[in-house]
Amino acid sequence: MNDKKGIIITGAVIGLFGGLLVKLGNPLNMGICVACFIRDIAGSIGLHRAGVVQYLRPEILGFVLGAFIIARLTGEFKVTGGSSPISRFVIAMFVMIGALVFLGCPLRMVLRLAGGDWNAILGIVGFVLGVLVGSQFLKKGFTLGRSYKINKTSGYILPLIMVLFLILRVIKPGFIIFSESGPGAAYAPWIIALIAGLVIGIFAQRSRICMAGGIRDLYLIRDNHLITGFISIFVFAFIINLIFGNFNPGFAGQPAAHTDWLWNLLGMFLTGFGSVLLGGCPLRQTILAGEGNTDSAVTFFGYLVGAAIAHNFGLAASGSGVSFAGKFAVIFGIVVVGLIGISSIKLSRSN
Repeated sequence: MNDKKGIIITGAVIGLFGGLLVKLGNPLNMGICVACFIRDIAGSIGLHRAGVVQYLRPEILGFVLGAFIIARLTGEFKVTGGSSPISRFVIAMFVMIGALVFLGCPLRMVLRLAGGDWNAILGIVGFVLGVLVGSQFLKKGFTLGRSYKINKTSGYILPLIMVLFLILRVIKPGFIIFSESGPGAAYAPWIIALIAGLVIGIFAQRSRICMAGGIRDLYLIRDNHLITGFISIFVFAFIINLIFGNFNPGFAGQPAAHTDWLWNLLGMFLTGFGSVLLGGCPLRQTILAGEGNTDSAVTFFGYLVGAAIAHNFGLAASGSGVSFAGKFAVIFGIVVVGLIGISSIKLSRSN
């Protein structure tokens, strides 16, 4: 699957599921969104109190478990870790904050564009610029350090947590929160969402699809392999949106979106910048976590906490725009991620 045909098929699978899940109940232009769905999970387990975005999204559980299953079957489940966990955690928090100011991860950014949301164009510009800046850091020697083989038990922790979350989603105990209105209350039947997540997790693990990596590789080594997958996502999501009547072009009135162009751009700049330093976008990190990469598991928990912070402190955007706190958090995040990058370059050169 790790060839041009495989990456195009993976993109097709993700694009088709992105449109189908909307038809079956997921929010418009949000058939799949790693950032938004991790945010919903954070709310469902009580990490934030935004009542309209709380739901144990089976798609995310499926991503991790699908990657885990196929990695085990193919001998690619390798438990590693120890590469600057605190720096990874902090960068991941700001990647999530940037995504929630834009209102979507890189994957949803493409799906929003496929649904006719022209605000996503500004997000793409910002994301590309962020990836290019991050790539310059890589050229100058940026690294978060080596990962090492560690106790295999550590690699099973996140998949087991996903199994626990799945059980909680099915039995719905009183301490798990489910939105009664808003995006959190819009969802496809859980079994279909889980199957979609498992299938995407398997395909994404085999193909290594990653938007940040695609732009990075295109810039650094002139390799268009990974970016082809996201072109495929756009094409197939666009087609299925046309079929289902969910293509509505324009800037204003788009679902779960705002028209504040500067902060759409800067929010995704922060997400792209941080994703390159982490070694992959939120989708890729979630898949890697399922493969036994505990550095990516730390990143996943950073996303989870970042989502909680974004909603508990009013940083996340809404349809009406971005708060002052959200704008400040994006600028602050760019500075912090930049400082982590610069200090890592200096450390690598001194060694």
